[in-house]
Amino acid sequence: MAIGAANITSIFTNGLVSSLLWTSNCRSLVTPATLVRTLASSHAKIHRTNLTWCSWNSHNSNNYRSYSCESSAASEVAPSVTTTSSSNGYPEYGRLLPCPPQNSPPRVEHLVVSEGGPVLEYISKALDLPPLFVADLIHFGAVHYALVCPEPPPSATPEQIRVYKAVTAPSVLHMRRSIKGKTFREAQKTFRITWIDEFVERGMYLRVHVHPKRFPRCYEIDWKSRIIAVTESYVILDKPAATSVGGTTDNIEESCATFATRALGLTTPLMTTHQIDNCTEGCVVLARTKEYSSVFHGKIREKKVKKLYLALAAAPVPTGVITHYMRPVNIAPRLISEEFVKGWQLCQLDVLECRKVPWPNALIEKKYGIVDCGWPSKDFAYECKINLLTGRTHQVF
Repeated sequence: MAIGAANITSIFTNGLVSSLLWTSNCRSLVTPATLVRTLASSHAKIHRTNLTWCSWNSHNSNNYRSYSCESSAASEVAPSVTTTSSSNGYPEYGRLLPCPPQNSPPRVEHLVVSEGGPVLEYISKALDLPPLFVADLIHFGAVHYALVCPEPPPSATPEQIRVYKAVTAPSVLHMRRSIKGKTFREAQKTFRITWIDEFVERGMYLRVHVHPKRFPRCYEIDWKSRIIAVTESYVILDKPAATSVGGTTDNIEESCATFATRALGLTTPLMTTHQIDNCTEGCVVLARTKEYSSVFHGKIREKKVKKLYLALAAAPVPTGVITHYMRPVNIAPRLISEEFVKGWQLCQLDVLECRKVPWPNALIEKKYGIVDCGWPSKDFAYECKINLLTGRTHQVF
């Protein structure tokens, strides 16, 4: 078996995608994206990061422990932390908003609370971070909790395993009123902390994304110009590339839903009804009411919603159904094979048409950050209209 890029993937490597969407009994919501606007999605590829290893770190000698996840691909924009001390003894830093220009490696801290109290105060002391910085992280949705600590990773030391067993021992859990009536699995479910004064009790688990993923393009977009339609039930947005539709695990602030809500001056936040990849631009539907959100989800379940994508390829692509298989691991690189592999996910797409278009000139390449990846020809590109028959993440690439 030869594991490698399938034909469609090798052709679309570093290709660019935009989406079109409509529901049955409705007219098309957007016209095909132009080549230039499709090219904007290439900039999003710069912001991918893959967690490659985890290590546990002890911050003191009592029951509090944490571990940090780091990456060799440090390309996320993150808050800067300097060595200059402020009057309160904490280091000064650049605020999360607006988005700072420099990059920092991803940092995720996993804590077991050793002493109850307000969450902001506890995290500030445990991680030696300025309170205002922690408040910004909570505002971003970068802090999560669970009543009971999840099982530590394989890299944990015997001492850290001992601590985990100590705080999750049945005799200890039996004394905690907050988990009465809950199963062990239910108590390990994580939730986002949204209030800086929320109380955290001893034994509770905290996950702090100290360097959340950032989406600086949110601040460059004229969001009102991207609104296609506004009704009492929903808003249709032409999503820009390099943005998240509804936010990520560590960042719900820099999202299309948030910025579109502000652009329209709405008092009730818009709700996501479906997703398209961060690197993709195109039509998305944002619900204004819970009722319409349910209606739209019903249309998706009943297969009354159809998405079409425009992908820019460096070589011509044959029309018709293309099939390959992808390793079911949600980290990069995405390994794929043209041959069947047991346990791997089936990926199918239907190339409806492929048309030849002029290659963008040097000014457009520079404006949209298009990197020369060794394409065989730079005279022409090929714009393909695609219907995804399966919905695997990044299955086209």
